[in-house]
Amino acid sequence: MAAGGAKRVAAVLAACGLLAGCGGGGFSPRAPEVMEAYTAPEIFERAEFEMARDRFDDAAFYFGEVERLYPYSEWGRRALIMQAAAYHQDRDYENARAAAQRFLDFFPADPDAAYAQYLLALSFYDQIDEVGRDQGLTFQALQALRVVIERYPDSQYAEPAILKFDLAFDHLAAKEMEVGRFYLGRQHYAASVNRFRVVVEDFQTTSHTAEALHRLVEAYLSLGLVEEAQTAGAILGYNYQATEWYEASFALLTGQGLEMRAMGDNWLNAIYRQVVRGEWI
Repeated sequence: MAAGGAKRVAAVLAACGLLAGCGGGGFSPRAPEVMEAYTAPEIFERAEFEMARDRFDDAAFYFGEVERLYPYSEWGRRALIMQAAAYHQDRDYENARAAAQRFLDFFPADPDAAYAQYLLALSFYDQIDEVGRDQGLTFQALQALRVVIERYPDSQYAEPAILKFDLAFDHLAAKEMEVGRFYLGRQHYAASVNRFRVVVEDFQTTSHTAEALHRLVEAYLSLGLVEEAQTAGAILGYNYQATEWYEASFALLTGQGLEMRAMGDNWLNAIYRQVVRGEWI
């Protein structure tokens, strides 16, 4: 057989073994000595084949083998970012984060760096699934998403990063509200005020501000701090008249013969003055 024909037969057999798994008993396509018999394009093709079948763990393995065997090649660079994507699809967030960070460390100026940073952010963001979880992940997601927004503003990932940043920010406010309502329901009014104040001062662009103001009306009235309650109501009246929270606070205050207007010298009055000047939210 001519040399060219022998090479073609070997290539066909290699493709059969790697892509179709048609080796005999005991054949392990993951064995290091087996991997070393294939070229970077062949292993990369197998990884893509596994991705297409939603076998993301296998895909991540084969992409990793490309990087291991051909670390300084174009195939190795492509395989590393694809490995991060495969791990993320497999919900293996720790390994997805590690692969994405490795790509950023090795190829910071690469066109795919924005995607790597976005995958790194998603490895935190996609674990924010309920209000009651540890908020450390939310803070880490916000930090990583901010890098996408600020470092890659012209990339296709900036817009979805902004959307996810806003949702994660809202999530933090929701956690403060949950704890504040818990304290309020148990008549720990001072503790509840502290939580609702955080929402009003630090999360004023979220969807929770109107309720936080109403809860402040409730808590301050319970504490006998009438001026603070009236001022919280005044802010509601200025910005949130169309909400149920304004109606509830209006009924609560007027039911006690009180007006919804800024009173006294307190932190809410300072915010009210900012609202009137248009400098707040």
